[in-house]
Amino acid sequence: MASELTIWLIILLPALAFVFNGLLLRWLPEIGLGHFRLTGNKSDLAGWLTVAAIGASFVLSFLALLQVVTDGAQQFEMHSWIAVAGVDIQFGIMLDQLTAIMLVVVSGVSFLVQLYGVGYMHDDDGYTRYFSYMALFTASMLGLVTARSVIQLFVFWELVGISSYLLIGFWLNRPSAAAAAKKAFLMTRFADFGFLLAILYLYSVDPSWLDIQEMYHAITAGAMAVSVASWVALGFLFGAMGKSAQFPLHSWLPDAMEGPTSVSALIHSATMVTAGVFLVARFFPLFEHSDIMFLVTIIGAITAVFAASMALVADDIKRVLAYSTVSQLGYMMFALGVGAYGAAVFHLFTHAFFKACLFLAAGSVHHAGGTFNMKYLGGLKNHMKITYWAMVIASLSLAGIVPLSGFWSKDEILAHAAHGDSTIALFALVMGLLGALMTAFYMFRAVIKTFHGEFRGGGDKEREDIEASGELAPDGLEHVHLGESPWTMTVPIGLLAVLAIFIGFFTNPIVDLGVVKKHAFATFVVERNTDVFHDHDAQVHAGSEPEFDPLIAGISTVLAVGGIGIAFLLVYSPGTIPDSLGRMTIPIQTLLRRKYYFDELYEDLIVSRGFYRYFAKMVDRLDISGFDNINIQLYRWTDRAGRALAKVQDGQVQTYGIVTVVGLILAIGLFMVIAQ
Repeated sequence: MASELTIWLIILLPALAFVFNGLLLRWLPEIGLGHFRLTGNKSDLAGWLTVAAIGASFVLSFLALLQVVTDGAQQFEMHSWIAVAGVDIQFGIMLDQLTAIMLVVVSGVSFLVQLYGVGYMHDDDGYTRYFSYMALFTASMLGLVTARSVIQLFVFWELVGISSYLLIGFWLNRPSAAAAAKKAFLMTRFADFGFLLAILYLYSVDPSWLDIQEMYHAITAGAMAVSVASWVALGFLFGAMGKSAQFPLHSWLPDAMEGPTSVSALIHSATMVTAGVFLVARFFPLFEHSDIMFLVTIIGAITAVFAASMALVADDIKRVLAYSTVSQLGYMMFALGVGAYGAAVFHLFTHAFFKACLFLAAGSVHHAGGTFNMKYLGGLKNHMKITYWAMVIASLSLAGIVPLSGFWSKDEILAHAAHGDSTIALFALVMGLLGALMTAFYMFRAVIKTFHGEFRGGGDKEREDIEASGELAPDGLEHVHLGESPWTMTVPIGLLAVLAIFIGFFTNPIVDLGVVKKHAFATFVVERNTDVFHDHDAQVHAGSEPEFDPLIAGISTVLAVGGIGIAFLLVYSPGTIPDSLGRMTIPIQTLLRRKYYFDELYEDLIVSRGFYRYFAKMVDRLDISGFDNINIQLYRWTDRAGRALAKVQDGQVQTYGIVTVVGLILAIGLFMVIAQ
């Protein structure tokens, strides 16, 4: 049986790496051992120490997964954390099927990303600081997925938020990175108010429900009212929308690409942004018991298409992947909304690998071409064969082409929506199919513009053009040195590409494969998860026995192939579109490039005008004309009264006697009035 200490070690190992790198190696005088830097802010030891710590966490996570596969969910006692004046807040470990899957995904992808970072960040002046932050983030995310108490989960949720802030704004000398970090932090904190209010309300109703397993039991026993479940679930959903960048709280994530690419691969593919989806999955019984499942479906379905549409015209390859991530999170969210718990978790699982592969491949492209702007790339296919084929494979998987991993998970979501018995499920199906067409188009538009054709000069040419226009070149442009990336970068990319091919079918096959049984993944996360799904009907509805739907699979595949074909047609033969039609699409392209003007809505209209110009000025006027004026008037009248009374103090005894008699008469009169 997996011991509780083992699970705590999974969290503590990267946490110790953070402490060691951040408090010891970084501040010691620089010491070298040949070409190997032991200490200082560019310590090679920091990178390999983080790789080793997270690698050990992955091994322990895999062992924990095997234990849960063999013996089911593991139960551990809660521990008292804060006990003051009758308030007893506890913490503990929750190791069920969902936790086991998330531990392997988070630690596994993080391990590969850290290995990649050893090469990608090698010459950066903040190398040790980078690995300190990455270790802290990984520890925080591992703590989040193992939390048994809602408050404990919220603590790690906020640690993930501060870690992402530090990593997005890692390059301190770049104003754009600082602005992106603040934007991400403020938008997700705004959403977290909903999460926090839900926790406070839940505590006010019954403090014992802060224990997630106690909450499950209360819902099963019918002890929690639907109205209570709905309000709590609404607050949790608001927090999840911020963290997973769901419409309309999506605008922070594309800007978060200002951080290092390896940060994007970890935070914006497999870990932080999936925390919102994980939150809804963790509290799935609460959401099912509530009245807001339709809202989860609508938000997810709109996000899936809304984000994909902006990726259609983006020229920065990392922004294309960022919009793609938001779109795929929308798929997971609406899958949970229509009750497809198994399909949502399965897509979260497969998406982590092919999206991390795409982000790391984008970093490899930048390493060679010196820019992420696809207008200045092209022709890299012959210079970077490993990166090219890895990106093609991961793009095909993301597009949902059979038999790659993304095909099995995405089509399972679509099939579940197709078999739903509500108009909302049908809406989700239509939006999901439209999103499949868009996904295939924007990904292969990116592949073609980056790797095919002639090389267009890369970062050197972009810098030259920008400076020729009289502007300053943005940070992040590097010099061109065409060629494949070092092995510390290509090995993780290659491994993730292999997983993007096989992991979908071989973990959740539609037929028995001997050792791996039919629907093994769905059976594990749904049927074996008896704390959440108590009877066979509930398990089937959640996707424990997903049936392959050839019709839905065929339609989605045709749309994906059509999207790829359109991408080749438009990139290679842009003249095939009539000029009149091209002119008609200009307003649409402008709308998409301006991101539906959401930045203007939030930053200009709501913040600058609504908040600062009107609300802040109104409060300022109220402060000056109201509260300050009251103080001024009090001072004036007190001063006048004091001056008037001072005249009574004239030193004449007879005056004092008169005042005393008058005061006594007034006191007697007042007493008589009150007595009547």
